[in-house]
Amino acid sequence: MSDAQTVSAAVAKLYNTYPFPPEPLLDEPPPGYNWRWNWLAAYNFCTGQKPQKQDIRILDAGCGTGVGTEYLVHLNPQASVVGIDLSAGALAVAKERCQRSGANRVEFHHLSLFDVEQLPGEFDLINCVGVLHHTPDPIRGIQALAKKLAPGGLMHIFVYGELGRWEIQLMQKAIALLQGDKRGDYRDGVQLGRQIFSSLPENNRIVKREKERWSLENQRDENFADMYVHPQEIDYNIETLFELIDASGLEFIGFSNPGFWQLDRLLSKAPELIERTKELSDRQRYRLIELLDPEVTHYEFFLDRPPITKADWSNNDTLLKAVPELNPCLEGFPSTCVFNYDYQVVNLSADELEFLQRCDGNSTVAEIVAITQTGLEKIRSLLKQQIILLSPR
Repeated sequence: MSDAQTVSAAVAKLYNTYPFPPEPLLDEPPPGYNWRWNWLAAYNFCTGQKPQKQDIRILDAGCGTGVGTEYLVHLNPQASVVGIDLSAGALAVAKERCQRSGANRVEFHHLSLFDVEQLPGEFDLINCVGVLHHTPDPIRGIQALAKKLAPGGLMHIFVYGELGRWEIQLMQKAIALLQGDKRGDYRDGVQLGRQIFSSLPENNRIVKREKERWSLENQRDENFADMYVHPQEIDYNIETLFELIDASGLEFIGFSNPGFWQLDRLLSKAPELIERTKELSDRQRYRLIELLDPEVTHYEFFLDRPPITKADWSNNDTLLKAVPELNPCLEGFPSTCVFNYDYQVVNLSADELEFLQRCDGNSTVAEIVAITQTGLEKIRSLLKQQIILLSPR
């Protein structure tokens, strides 16, 4: 057995022992939404416009117990969804989860990322959350997925960040050291790790970090095992992250939390420092941000396979001819106070609310403006906040 096969077998054993994520099974669609798994919202985030088609193919690569898969089915009612995972135990839970909630446009395959070429055809959206960093060869993994991404398609990826997981890494190594020959016995690892945490002084840095960030979710053994006794984990920084991205051959669109990656939030008191950063590349600026704010526990971002068209609504005539509709990931509407796609509170003015109420997916911006007298700058603001999606006409 090769080293890669050995690692994959160990990872499969972990998730057969502790199927992950451990979210409960429901007899109804899951509550809420994750906009990154909604094709309309994600495509709009990446391109500034509504996609031309919604009857797409989606791959959930490393689907685990199907928590994300279930959302992908329910949030994309015209899509067909495929889930793959190397853990038979996790897949069994995923099948039951989707069956119980009525997520019936999905098929599952017992495959690793490295065997994804066995699936027929290409996919318009590939979702790969919390998976690549647990493979023995992430570059090979992302390259395998990239070959299955259709032209104009999007790939959504989540991998761990080393700076914000420093204490986790220390505890992982401590548990492994104490386990010795028992390493690979995941139940023993969980029991041992919990004993260490309960024995350490309260002011211990590792204990404090656990209580601040992770202890609530880690009450479940599945979460604790995934975090502290995983047999394979590779954590990234900006430099190594872009080595992974470059190896994929795909185009980097951006991080799904762009607000974090704005230098102004850290250095706004010193315009002269902001000025100096203009000499830096985008990647150098990202690196500077994580060095100054090392709370980065993960990176979540989108890649695309060209050709993909990014909209430009700066021309008034183009904007007026466009057809607006509400972002599907919007809660509390109609109201002047709503939750946006990212669960942030947005307060709308009366004329903005009136404009949004007339966004029926058929009327153009010009037709709605003629009735509501809403200014174009306000409409551009709604677009920038992703309250609306636009389609060219």
